[in-house]
Amino acid sequence: MKIALAHELLTMKGGAERVLRIAADMFPEAPVYTLLYDEKKLGDWFPAHRVVSATLPLPYSLLPAPYRLNHHLHLRHFPRAVEQWDFSQYDVVLSFSSAFMHGIITNRAPRHVCYVHSPARYLWDRTHDVLDRAGHGMLGAIRRQYMERTFHRLRIWDAETAARPDKLLAASREVQRRIQLYWRRDAEVVYPPINEEWLTTPHSPLPTPNPNPNPNPTPYFFIASTLVPYKRIDLAIHACNALKLPLKIAGEGPERRRLEQISGPTIAFLGHQIAAQLRELYTNAKATIFPGDEDFGLVPLESMACGTPVIAYGSGGALETVIEGKTGTFFGEPTADSLQKKLKEFDQNLYTKENGQKQARCFGETKFRQKITHALEAVLR
Repeated sequence: MKIALAHELLTMKGGAERVLRIAADMFPEAPVYTLLYDEKKLGDWFPAHRVVSATLPLPYSLLPAPYRLNHHLHLRHFPRAVEQWDFSQYDVVLSFSSAFMHGIITNRAPRHVCYVHSPARYLWDRTHDVLDRAGHGMLGAIRRQYMERTFHRLRIWDAETAARPDKLLAASREVQRRIQLYWRRDAEVVYPPINEEWLTTPHSPLPTPNPNPNPNPTPYFFIASTLVPYKRIDLAIHACNALKLPLKIAGEGPERRRLEQISGPTIAFLGHQIAAQLRELYTNAKATIFPGDEDFGLVPLESMACGTPVIAYGSGGALETVIEGKTGTFFGEPTADSLQKKLKEFDQNLYTKENGQKQARCFGETKFRQKITHALEAVLR
């Protein structure tokens, strides 16, 4: 079959882009349609010759890269952009949507299978949080008013176009629930896969081994995340500040400066880490903290694959991967106090490496590939 792939944004490496990368490997001849593309950051995963970028209105296309690639500036234009693509030369389109890709137009020729990471959360369950943050500052009132109007228009478009895909796949049962709630459609759950490399024992040392290894490192808690508001890294920082617990944070993002300002002396920001370094950080941690309310979340699986338990907020996708008392535990409220209480009582010795690794293997890549293939074959019958 002749297939095209479609994905919202190729501007940073995250869990959604890792899922797309597997699909791109499954279908090496398929072009990748996207709204914004940053070759410097994603060119090694998705080379430019495979990428079809959307055409932006003239004023935006002339902006310098940092502004041109800022998707917040283009929200109003994205619906029209995805509707302008012509997929008539393909048998099937496999799209990956967090906001707009479900709205591409195929009219059943080709067929359209849409893998939904989530209906746009800033249009539905996180709208008020986003608007509250936008309302701060000197121009906050104007910014908030503009975003309210934009979100209203996009919410109508989002709901009206939800009927366009021939088949919907949901990244978790939590996402499946939201699809039913907001779009009134059924979806089949296909969990994002953990990279197979996490499920195997590395056979080579780190590319840049520590020249002065410490055989008895100070115990620490760990976070691997992009540093954006909805990840709620600040909850972990406040909790560890209060208890004076060591916390290492791997990842980059626009929130880094603010998070560093609220961090005490026991908090360390490590920036971007390659896979081998992440594996070492996971393996040596007492536990990985996962404080956000996520659609799914690959971080708990990566941690469990390294034999390290997870302390997660008890909501969203983490409830579908972490097993209470066996591969990790949950804190009940999205507050620093609730997490602080859990950190106080946490006992690393209650969790075995084997249980974590066994659970992680349930989310392997082979099952994901099989389910994607079956979904594509089903719409072509």
